Amino acid sequence: MTDEESDKSGGFLRGLGRSSAKLTSGITSLFTKRKLDRDMLDELEELLITCDLGVGAAARVTEQLAKKRLDKDATPDEIKGFLADEIASVVDPVARPLVLDPTRRPFVILVCGVNGSGKTTTIAKLANGWRGEGKSVMLVAGDTFRAAAIEQLQVWGARTGCPVIAGETGDDPAGLVFDAMKQADAERADILLVDTAGRLQNKQDLMAELEKVVRVMRKVDDTAPHAVLLVMDATVGQNAHSQVEIFKDAVDVTGMVITKLDGSAKGGVVVALAEKFGIPVHAVGVGEGMDDLRPFEARAFARAMVGLRS
Repeated sequence: MTDEESDKSGGFLRGLGRSSAKLTSGITSLFTKRKLDRDMLDELEELLITCDLGVGAAARVTEQLAKKRLDKDATPDEIKGFLADEIASVVDPVARPLVLDPTRRPFVILVCGVNGSGKTTTIAKLANGWRGEGKSVMLVAGDTFRAAAIEQLQVWGARTGCPVIAGETGDDPAGLVFDAMKQADAERADILLVDTAGRLQNKQDLMAELEKVVRVMRKVDDTAPHAVLLVMDATVGQNAHSQVEIFKDAVDVTGMVITKLDGSAKGGVVVALAEKFGIPVHAVGVGEGMDDLRPFEARAFARAMVGLRS
């Protein structure tokens, strides 16, 4: 492992402390002075499921392990290494950065997710990163149903130096987005980040609203939105599956950002979502700081999940 890879793994390890502790303590208690046999693999599969890897991913990982080590003695560290490799193989296909198309200007990103998932702070972190690269970024306070959401985005806009296009509480989000796209185009902004409401109390209203926003975007630019990011709170565990389904039904989700991995023992849900949906995971949040949105690195994540730094 290179120094760079070690740094990435160490960063994930700090962020995934609770998930890692649950899994690694389980592995250690299972495999100390015991042989890796069928019963042991069944217990390991159950442990992986309780860590939110999901039934499919847990079965896949343990079956691959069975092919390599069944009926052989194995130390806990060896098992962790094998598990890390198998987890990495599951998540590697979805570990993809968000690539901006320079021919699309502004590059319009629709950001969705349930209230409380970390949408607004994720938007701020993304904007801050792109601002640091010298790009011009505009923000749209499209969650017009909550005054607090509008105010929060305005605060982040001021901190990151990004103009925020906002209306009044209760305004039509689609109309606001239409005006924002016109303004962003006129000002030749590089990126337009659009916040949206995340009310799941009435799924039909949520889907209808998102669908309308997309329709209106396409009246200005028939290729928009150029990316649709779903911000997912890792602490919800297996409930994440139903949330992905709901937003996929409403809009064509092109990528995900997984937040609050530092505050959850449910980091395994990233593996489960990768196995089930195959949607690219662009980044993960491992803290509250502006720099705590990290590119999703499959190998570093997998090794951190099982408590390995290098």
